[in-house]
Amino acid sequence: MIQPHGVILAGGLATRMGGGDKGRLRVGGRSLFARVIDRLEPQVDRIALNANGDAARFADLGLPVLPDSVDGFAGPLAGVLAGLEWAAETGVPHIVTAAADTPFFPADLVPRLLLAAGPEGVALAATRDENGKLWHQPTFGLWPTALRHDLRAALEGGLRKVLHWTDRHGAGMAEFPAMALDPFFNINTPDDLATAEAAL
Repeated sequence: MIQPHGVILAGGLATRMGGGDKGRLRVGGRSLFARVIDRLEPQVDRIALNANGDAARFADLGLPVLPDSVDGFAGPLAGVLAGLEWAAETGVPHIVTAAADTPFFPADLVPRLLLAAGPEGVALAATRDENGKLWHQPTFGLWPTALRHDLRAALEGGLRKVLHWTDRHGAGMAEFPAMALDPFFNINTPDDLATAEAAL
């Protein structure tokens, strides 16, 4: 199977952190971007960054920058669509997405998603907590380029919820143990940043 491309989703507004690029925040002396790239790079063929605004501010990362191709900050699915359109141009049948603010995601994310793919090639990550409750991780998924036109139509029709779209396409689920700290713990607030520092 052709190894998927990786897309780091960084197209949000980071309002709870006061705006700016959350990926520039530092944990343990390294930026979140650096930590996410290091986790994702060994698992995929190549990486791009989904981000909006002036792409030149990411020049130091050495990655293609993919802006949303639908207007209005339409959420993670807009970043997925940008990644799918990029991958389709290179002939790669899938992408895997990871959030820019989630530095501890599993080192076996991609193979587990590939194994969990549903009949249309879609899979999402999930964790199960100590009470048995399942938590979907909608920014960590496997997405086939063949569905890019369907996704664009859904976004242009106003759909924003990831699970609403993935449910339509029979998404599989790759379940990961929650452990002491959820591997998909993401940094939204200054308190979250302190928690991440403590976890290191």
